[in-house]
Amino acid sequence: MPNPSKPAKGCPLCGRPTSPEHAPFCSRGCKDRDLLQWLGEGYRIPGPPADPGLDRPEDDR
Repeated sequence: MPNPSKPAKGCPLCGRPTSPEHAPFCSRGCKDRDLLQWLGEGYRIPGPPADPGLDRPEDDR
């Protein structure tokens, strides 16, 4: 039984009702679009700038 004090939330991408199979999204398409945003660095988590030295491999000298 739905809880009337908690309104049902829609898909975070398109707003349609969510599907239990793809929660919190409505479909595989929205789920995949969200994943592609993360993989393509479309979403970013705020934080301090990264140390530029972390991306370079260590010298084996």
